[in-house]
Amino acid sequence: MDTKFIRGTFFLTASTLISKILGFIYIIPFTALVGNSGYALYKYAYGPYTLMLSISTMGLPLAVSKFVSKYNGIGNYRAGQDLLKFGLYLMIFTGVLSSIVLYSLAPFLAEMVISKHDSTGNKLEDVIYVIRLVSFALLIVPPMSLLRGYFQGNQSMGPSALSTILEQVVRVIFIVLGAYIVIKFGRSVTEAVGIGTFGAFVGAIAGLGFLILTYRKRRSLIKKQLIESDFNQRIKPLPMFKELISYAIPFVLVGLAIPIYQNIDTFTINVLFQSIGYKQDQAESINSVIGLAQILVMVPVSLATAFGMSLLPGITSSYVKGNLKEVKEKMNKTFQILMFFTLPAAIGLCLLGKPIYIMIFGINNSPVLGGVILQWYAPMAILFALFTVTASILQGINQQKKVIIGMFLGIVIKLILNFILLTNFKEIGPVLATYGGYTVSVLYNFYLIKKAINYKLLPLVRALTLPVSLVIVMSIVVLIANYLVTTYLETKLSMYHLAITTSLFCVSMGGIVYIGIGLKTKALREVLVRRKNA
Repeated sequence: MDTKFIRGTFFLTASTLISKILGFIYIIPFTALVGNSGYALYKYAYGPYTLMLSISTMGLPLAVSKFVSKYNGIGNYRAGQDLLKFGLYLMIFTGVLSSIVLYSLAPFLAEMVISKHDSTGNKLEDVIYVIRLVSFALLIVPPMSLLRGYFQGNQSMGPSALSTILEQVVRVIFIVLGAYIVIKFGRSVTEAVGIGTFGAFVGAIAGLGFLILTYRKRRSLIKKQLIESDFNQRIKPLPMFKELISYAIPFVLVGLAIPIYQNIDTFTINVLFQSIGYKQDQAESINSVIGLAQILVMVPVSLATAFGMSLLPGITSSYVKGNLKEVKEKMNKTFQILMFFTLPAAIGLCLLGKPIYIMIFGINNSPVLGGVILQWYAPMAILFALFTVTASILQGINQQKKVIIGMFLGIVIKLILNFILLTNFKEIGPVLATYGGYTVSVLYNFYLIKKAINYKLLPLVRALTLPVSLVIVMSIVVLIANYLVTTYLETKLSMYHLAITTSLFCVSMGGIVYIGIGLKTKALREVLVRRKNA
């Protein structure tokens, strides 16, 4: 495979992972500063922002990359330049429009989560304030996304990767430092959260500025390509956008799945729990804790899918060539890698929910409730990862439109179960509803894969027997380690220090056993070698 392509893919994967890790790490000091109530307020702003962002950018990085790469491949460098020009006009327009829409909808969205008759939690005007602050980021992110896609389409992954990291670093520093200064000088938590939401705008400015400077430096090279090309045919804006949108829509809709599920919880939990007698601040605490659990669960999902997704271009290539046997083999390898990383992380989080939650978020952010919810939520990592990879596989074998049906079926199930499960399961109800929705979507995706290429699950089940066995052994070791630490140190350490000791010791023991036995049986080594050679 082309060395430049491999290096570029590595840059993009690494930048995504670094960005995800930074996006997780800053939550720890930020939550310590603003507490559960403040983090709930932060969620109210970022939930709708994420949805509007996905809609306004229209999946552009991947779609633009595909468009530019296609026309560069036939020597038509003019098409990429035209796309950049007219695409920027479109992105500026959609950015301004989405920003105005979110800014205007702030009072309506605030009323969905805040009761006018209960003053125990955040106030209506606080929610309006933070939503309106985050809406300004929508002015910048869409054109930035288009520029990233343009560089990727030119097989130049470095600028896109570096801008992603720079955006996140600037955003994280601004959020944590800004919130700290605001709290230090005795200002309100609402103002600290406002700083946090405005960080998206500041980070986006940094990322966009870097991309513009890079483009300006490369302008002479771009002009040279245009001059030397014998086939510089212009494409009219309407056919161009029609082709671009046809590429983008499947990417957008699949990418919206997790944000939609998260927003369902964000904007229904308060109302649902208040309907059965909870106060506003109690409902907000549950809302906040579920959000924090989601963040923890998404860390192993991001890492696992990054490894598994690296094999998907090969699956697409084999499918285009008509080699279905190779497609199935590569799919099995992808699922093996996915499970080797996701299973131990999900089960480990489940077994150590309470100490890990306390270690990361402290003892002032509903530690008991947080531990219970994390224990229940942790195995969702498996379904999150399976949905992401199966949806991408379906896109690779040209079944992307059907993915959308399964996704929306799952969302409907989630909405219904949120109401049905509330009375009997209380705080765990929204978590179980998410299981129901994602299970339907994942099973539907597997059905589509089976139907499209006659894929058989039995060989995959056999291949996953070993990682499941390793996880069982790891779980026994973790439970024993947890029992020993708790028995001998519970009366000697504070709750927080006991949580740190338990988490670090049990995770270390579990990791040593899982990786050690895996390497000894040559199972893990075989999977990693297969990935390298795929």
